[in-house]
Amino acid sequence: MDDNKLIGLFLKRDERAIAETLEKYGAYCRYIAANILPSPEDAEECTADALTALWNSIPPEKPLSLKAYLGRITRNLALNRLNALNCEKRGGGTVCEIREELAECVSADTVEQELDEKELRASINRFVGSLNKKQQRAFLKRYWYLCPSSQIAEECGMTVSAVNVMLHRLRARLKEHLESEGFEL
Repeated sequence: MDDNKLIGLFLKRDERAIAETLEKYGAYCRYIAANILPSPEDAEECTADALTALWNSIPPEKPLSLKAYLGRITRNLALNRLNALNCEKRGGGTVCEIREELAECVSADTVEQELDEKELRASINRFVGSLNKKQQRAFLKRYWYLCPSSQIAEECGMTVSAVNVMLHRLRARLKEHLESEGFEL
């Protein structure tokens, strides 16, 4: 079923919307959640919570991209759940590591105090848009889907070391890009 029909089911409050969305995007949601959460059970529960949140948000929302909207909901719920599980004590080291990697480019305090989040998001999107396909894939896999470098290396046909070097260089380029657009880091 295409996304417009799915959204139509949500707007009509037809409960088939949940089952159809789970069939179409369940694996996608579990993939996102599993890269963030420490156990498959947590990822499965997060997927169910994401579908409930989707049900509760449509209407009034009518997303342009159901997949992206559901992905964002899933990611945010997984990150919130990880925080509740206590990042350091329960094995959330990957997320903490990724936050530290990006901290050299974007300070959370700086973003919250000095920058308009929408402008920062647009600037980062421009940066990602300027990358070649392999760089885009690696950057998004690491910093959106929170995949480990080993998984990115396997999927991109690279060594882990090469992925880490590429990501390091991309973070340096991101920092330069943000500074060139007037963001103080």
